[in-house]
This record gives sequence, structure tokens and C-alpha cells, in this order.
Amino acid sequence: MSFIAVVPARLASTRLPNKPLLDICGKPMIVHTAERARASAASRVIIATDAPSVLAASREHGFEAILTRPDHPSGTDRLAEVVEILDLPEQAVVVNVQGDEPLVDPQLIDAVARLLQREQAASIATCASRITDVDTLFNPHAVKVVCNASQHALYFSRAPIPWARDAFAVRPEILPPGLNALHHIGLYAYRAGFLRQFGKLPQGPLESWESLEQLRALENGHTIAVHITDTHPEPGVDTPEDLERVRQVCLTRV
Repeated sequence: MSFIAVVPARLASTRLPNKPLLDICGKPMIVHTAERARASAASRVIIATDAPSVLAASREHGFEAILTRPDHPSGTDRLAEVVEILDLPEQAVVVNVQGDEPLVDPQLIDAVARLLQREQAASIATCASRITDVDTLFNPHAVKVVCNASQHALYFSRAPIPWARDAFAVRPEILPPGLNALHHIGLYAYRAGFLRQFGKLPQGPLESWESLEQLRALENGHTIAVHITDTHPEPGVDTPEDLERVRQVCLTRV
């Protein structure tokens, strides 16, 4: 299995300024994430950033880093620029390891890369975990995915899907037994050729309404394969409370 892990890191953040450089047990967050990616089977780990300060910190800790344009609307677009800079072949597999995921599981990185290599008809592979509580199903910040029998994504939504009509009509506070609800995990593997196309795909109404860029791929006829895991990974860092939680986890691992 051969793939490249790219860790996109945007310096600007409304809730956590300078997020990639925030200290976690003596190292910047972006370095922790890259170390997790390096623990995977990736043949190469690259940090792609819009900030010279993140570039310098990454290289200081021994990681390959690339300075990319500051105007990318998403991490996927940043990966597309990396594909062009490196002139990767069309079938090369690139895994997007989001820079604010310092506790990401290296085995999950391997799983999505392996899935995309196996699913030749797919343009993207991603992952999801089984929802076991009704609060997660109804939480609009927890993105849900429904799949077909081949574990290819049919739809992603912030709404509670699938909707157990009859069961929720009786007990809306209880997750119905056997409901195969899936919590989407924002880890993606792409083929380099698809990344070259992605920025040219038209944004459709579903992506606009849901604010989920993976719907652009579905709306334009691309297949997304989904790896399902029984364990939901540690959440990323979006708030000061998230940052403190991650710091405490890292302290227990020292």
C-alpha cells in the first residue's frame, strides 16, 4: 500500500487564532497531527500551509512542508494545489489528515487509503462510526451519512438520517434498536486525478444548503466509499475547551 498523507493547516481561525501553532505538551498542534500521520503506513507526510510561521515550525520538527496559496476555500482545494506542485500521477492516493486532529488514529488513516485503493470505481474514500445515542443523531454539528448495500455514500446531512418514522413517533427520545445510523468522520482519501477536477466541479444546491463540500462530489456523480468503524475517534480541536481536553489526553500518554 502506497499513499501520501497531506496535513492542511490554515493559520486563520475565528475561535482559535493561530490554531496550528497552539502548544500541546511542548509541541505545536500541527506537529502532533503530523506525527500521527507519520505513524500510519504513508510513504510521505507533507504539511501544506498558508503561513510562513507554520512552515518554519513544521520544518523545525523535521517535517516536509509546502507553502500554499492563502485563498483556498477548503482543505481539499489546498490538497489540489499540493498535487500540482508535486506533479503527482492521476492514480496516486492522497489522504487528507486535517491539521486540527492531533489525536487521529493512524490505523484509520491506513483504512481509508486501503479502501480507496481497493474500490477502483470510487473517487473518494472516507469513514464513519455507528451512532449509539439519540443526542448524536439529533446534533446538527455531528454529520451523518447513509450508505447503500456496497457501503457507498448515498447522502450526508446534519439532519438525523435515516429517520425512523414510526419509532420516533412513539419515543423520540430513544434511539430505535437496529437503526443503522452513522456518524461521518472527516478523514478522506482521494485520487490525485479527482483532486485536479474538484475545484472545477459546480457547487450544487445540496452542498449550499448543508454546507458539506463532500456533497459536491455526490451531486456531480462521483462515488464515495465509506469505511465503517465501531469506535468513534477522539474529536478534533475547534474550541478552547477542545484544546484543554487534548492537552489532558497527551499528558496521560507522556
